[in-house]
Amino acid sequence: MSVMDVNDILGMLPHRYPFMLVDRILEVDIENQKIVGYKNLTFNEPFFQGHFPTEPIMPGVMQLEAMAQVAGILLNKVNDREGAIAYFMAIDKAKFRRKVVPGDTLRMEVEVTRMRSRMATVAGKAYVGDELASQAELMFGYGA
Repeated sequence: MSVMDVNDILGMLPHRYPFMLVDRILEVDIENQKIVGYKNLTFNEPFFQGHFPTEPIMPGVMQLEAMAQVAGILLNKVNDREGAIAYFMAIDKAKFRRKVVPGDTLRMEVEVTRMRSRMATVAGKAYVGDELASQAELMFGYGA
């Protein structure tokens, strides 16, 4: 059972098609500052049409953006700032471990590693099944 479905997510994030990269949030643990979100990938995703036409692969930068969107939901919930925008500011230690292709479900697990009043750093991991697809440290800031 989802904690948040796509309609809840649309009410929380400013992203819209084709840049909405989260379909469902399965778990939010505010106390431990962790979240689990999903993106179901179909051949109809716009990026698959050009990356690559003969071997469709989800671009790594899109995997990072999907993790960032899940992180934005977590940060807004932890900081009780629903509707605010957590601006993506930096990426560190990004690694890509396997291809993500049409038909895959990308499970993103994000955990806050550092929190300040207007900035936060999270550790994100994306899996296909039990296999690690990508990971990175992501930094966010809130506007005034």
